[in-house]
Amino acid sequence: MKKILNPNKNEWSALTQRPTKNYKDIEGTVTQIFKEVQQKGDVAVTKYTSFFDGIELSKIRVSDVELKEAIVLVPNELKDAIKQAKTNIEAFHSAQKTARIEIETTEGVTCWQEKRPIQKIGLYIPGGTAPLFSTVLMLAVPAQIAGCKEIVLCSPPDREGKINPAILYAAKLCGVTQILKVGGIQAIAGMTFGTETIPKVYKIFGPGNQFVTVAKQVATQFGVAIDMPAGPSELVVVADDSANAAFVASDLLSQAEHGADSQVILVSTSKQMIEKVEKEVEKQLKVLPRKTTAEKAIANSKLIYIENVATALAFINEYAPEHLIIVTENEDFYLNGIQNAGSVFIGKYTPESAGDYASGTNHTLPTNGYAKNYSGVNLDSFLKAMTFQKITETGIQNIGKTIEIMAEAEGLQAHKNAVTLRLKSLEK
Repeated sequence: MKKILNPNKNEWSALTQRPTKNYKDIEGTVTQIFKEVQQKGDVAVTKYTSFFDGIELSKIRVSDVELKEAIVLVPNELKDAIKQAKTNIEAFHSAQKTARIEIETTEGVTCWQEKRPIQKIGLYIPGGTAPLFSTVLMLAVPAQIAGCKEIVLCSPPDREGKINPAILYAAKLCGVTQILKVGGIQAIAGMTFGTETIPKVYKIFGPGNQFVTVAKQVATQFGVAIDMPAGPSELVVVADDSANAAFVASDLLSQAEHGADSQVILVSTSKQMIEKVEKEVEKQLKVLPRKTTAEKAIANSKLIYIENVATALAFINEYAPEHLIIVTENEDFYLNGIQNAGSVFIGKYTPESAGDYASGTNHTLPTNGYAKNYSGVNLDSFLKAMTFQKITETGIQNIGKTIEIMAEAEGLQAHKNAVTLRLKSLEK
């Protein structure tokens, strides 16, 4: 990890850059695949599955038989863990429900807001070297609570044409309605346009690599909503001498092992802590099964010494991390001052792994600085707020003149007339 001491503010822009490709470097590939999937449907999906995943499939929908066979393969201990995580995620997301909001703005004019589920949603679940069955819980559980009718899940197949059994178990447990063996750009394109096998959805959720992130952004050009631009994982830990260096190093490595394009950063007001963490990272890295992947991410990561807490907080807000861990004596200073972060973890016994799996919060979060303007996935992500209004005779008489004056001032005579006719009909 690169060590940086007291960087000037004019260096912050460079320090907050993520190790990802430029959108334009990827857009051409994404656009080409989207075009083919739009024109050729399943044929194009099968072609790119063969190209990227090394398997040619005659059928991409997971059958009931495949589902039953996979569920048997999941160890009971893992099933129990998934169930406990699901219970906590359900509890936290159920608590986010809001009641109908109703008010009489003027006598005879009643306005209210209700939330209705998005009917058709698509979930993208990364597979590959780290099959993220936990993401199924994070997306399908709130979708089910919201009342979404169609929950379509896409995940890349392995070289045998199968999806990890734990992903299938979690999908079945959480009420997913269709499961497709499709990954990458072609999965996002399939859910955007619909194919002979893949249903078209209204909104797409889920993290992925840089190509999936760009594919989701391209999908928005075709009338499909997305949860957020969620790309490679990232973490900032802010720590002082009160922190446990071994814990901090383990947190940094827990995100570094996600992928070579992940980024982890330690911000500290203690040079001694930086030295301790650096040694611990080297020590713990040696025994990691995903050492090669983590090493590549660590090469893109930084140890940053900042001499005072105000500047440290300002830098973190500028970076806007997906995950932020606070392990300092004055944790309230950072808690009260943090404006830009996807999810925050407080204290030495709160690892980021807890949020990834089982504490109950959602781990689908904005990356690449998007925490400045996006929320992480929550129950409202699967709902639409609809407004309603009802006006009585008294109500139209109370606000009718106001509407007429405003409509006439904007030159919209038909708008005015829609009110005038009603008012005249009430004249005695």
